[in-house]
Amino acid sequence: MTLEARVSKVLPESDDSAGFTLDVEFSAGAGITVLFGPSGAGKTLTLDLIAGFTRPDAGRILLNDVLLFDAAAKVHRRPRDRDCGTVSQRDSLFPHMTIRQNLAFAAERRPRLERHRRVQEMIDRFHLADVAGRLPGAVSGGQRQRCSIARALITAPQALLLDEPATGLDAPLRAELFQILIDLRKELAIPLLYVTHDLDEAVVLGDRMLIYDAGRIVQAGEPQNILSRPATAKVAEMLGHTNIFEAEILALDPGRDTSRLRVSIGSAPPGELRGPYLPGHLIGDRVRIVTRADELRVHGVSGENRLPAVLETTVDRARMTELRFAGPLVVLASRRERDFREWFIEFPPEGLRVLGAA
Repeated sequence: MTLEARVSKVLPESDDSAGFTLDVEFSAGAGITVLFGPSGAGKTLTLDLIAGFTRPDAGRILLNDVLLFDAAAKVHRRPRDRDCGTVSQRDSLFPHMTIRQNLAFAAERRPRLERHRRVQEMIDRFHLADVAGRLPGAVSGGQRQRCSIARALITAPQALLLDEPATGLDAPLRAELFQILIDLRKELAIPLLYVTHDLDEAVVLGDRMLIYDAGRIVQAGEPQNILSRPATAKVAEMLGHTNIFEAEILALDPGRDTSRLRVSIGSAPPGELRGPYLPGHLIGDRVRIVTRADELRVHGVSGENRLPAVLETTVDRARMTELRFAGPLVVLASRRERDFREWFIEFPPEGLRVLGAA
């Protein structure tokens, strides 16, 4: 099953809001496709366009070769005719209906006997039997969210659209929700589009990830591949690659899967590091290297793949200390690693990733 979307939408400027233009194109197969990016990047708007809640200005939307929208052909199916299940940031359950009644209402277009069967299946599948007779306000946030997903699935949709469903859930409930979605990914051969601005959610859940920025998709691929090779500095920052610096390739050894790099960080003298092999590059090329703050290590003595550094400030966090060095460079370190007389930063080769040509 495949969802294909090529849509654009212009939201004009008003007295109290800036204008915004969304222009995206992508396809999503069975599994979880994560729409990742900062708030206001166009992720939720994309789901609204696919679900039919908002009409695109131009483009085309296909779900399993069924045309949901086509600007040129003037096709615009109603939301109820699109075969898409939706789960919003809030559970959106009817507060005056019990959990069972909410599910039955969603299945009202089904024949009576089938409706009762499907409702009971969803209650059993999502472990709602103990609260089926309660109103949404009398159950936990996790139970409400399970009911929301059950309601979206009760009509056996061809696609499931989830807009930050973990918002407001504590850690145990988030873990429970993630397991539900992972199980659904195994059981259902349909596209699941999952909106989030939480990187951990994207990596845990995503089979594929679309990086959104200012109404555009700026990179797409498997989460780990994107983490390893962010396309731009902006994408690297979104992914938590705090440190970006220039390097010159001094040596390449494909047999040992290594490289040798001369790096320049701020005004410090250039130093040399061992890095991973860099396919597609030549000796003498200049590249930009990105690395996360939690991948670097600090020491009080020099050593392999370590460069001297000048500590400028420290910021205590709940479990770690953020060390800011001249350059700038940022390192997350344990509290015992903050009192060296001299500072040397270790750059693990596997943590050095090429951003692109400098």
